[in-house]
Amino acid sequence: MDYYEFIFKLASEEEFHKDLLINSLSEAGFDTFEETDEGFNAYIVLADFDEYKLNEALMGYDAMFSFSYEKNLIPQKNWNEVWESNFEPLVIKDQCYVRATFHTPRKEFPYEIVIDPKMAFGTGHHQTTTMMMEFILEEDFAGKDVLDMGCGTGILAILAEKCGAKDLLAIDYDQVCYDSTIENILLNKSKNIQALCGSKEVIPDKKFDIILANINRNILIDQIGRYSKVLVNEGLLFMSGFYQEDIPLITAEAAKYNLNYSLHKLMDKWVAVKFVK
Repeated sequence: MDYYEFIFKLASEEEFHKDLLINSLSEAGFDTFEETDEGFNAYIVLADFDEYKLNEALMGYDAMFSFSYEKNLIPQKNWNEVWESNFEPLVIKDQCYVRATFHTPRKEFPYEIVIDPKMAFGTGHHQTTTMMMEFILEEDFAGKDVLDMGCGTGILAILAEKCGAKDLLAIDYDQVCYDSTIENILLNKSKNIQALCGSKEVIPDKKFDIILANINRNILIDQIGRYSKVLVNEGLLFMSGFYQEDIPLITAEAAKYNLNYSLHKLMDKWVAVKFVK
C-alpha cells in the first residue's frame, strides 16, 4: 500500500502538545507515528486519507501552540524493515534488556522484556521511560499491587511483574496503546497484568501499594487526587513526563493529597519523581 507521510514540526516544548496532535490524528485514521527531534512523522494509507478529517483533527490546536507540517507521498514499503532499522535494543542499569521480537535474546541479563512498539510509545528509549524503569529496578516490588497509568506499551507493568509484583493493572486512554499492551503482555508471558482502556475514571476502588504514572504534567495534576485515594498509606507514587522546572508545581499539588516529595531523577531536561503517602 502507498502511504502519505506528514512531517510535523512543533515550536512548543510541551510534550503533551505532541500527544494531543497524535491522539487526534490517530482518530482521523493515521496508523503509524515516529518521533523526531523537531516533532513527529505521521503516516496514513493513501486510500484512507480524508482532507476534511485532517482539518477537523487539527482544528483549534493552532490557537494553543505553533506547529507546521508537510505532506509527502510514500510508495509501498516494508514497515517491519522500518521498525527494525529504527528500534535498537536497550539496557537499563545493566539489569534489564529491552528488545523487539526481531532481536537476539541475551540471557545474561536478569530481566528481558520483548516489546513490539508499533505506533504506541514506551520502548524504554525515551528519558522518562528509562528513569521510571530505573526506579522500578531500585525498589522492592515483591508481592506488591501496582497500578501503571498511561501504560503505553505496558513496559513498566511488565518490568514490575518481573521484579515480583503480584497484581498489576495497566491503563491507557489510547486504544492503540491498550492493544499494544495486550500484545506485549502475551509476548512476555505475563500472568498477573490486567489492561484497561480509559483514564482515571476506570481506576477501580481498590488499594495499590505502588502507582506508576508516566504521562504529562497537566494530566498528572488532574489525576493526582485519584491516585492518592487508591494508594495505601506509606505507598509509593512515581511520576514522570514533565520537566525539572515543573517539580514545584507537581509537588505542591501532590501535597494537597498527603503525597510527600522524596527524591527525583534528572535526564536531560526530563525528570521522574518519587512521592510517599
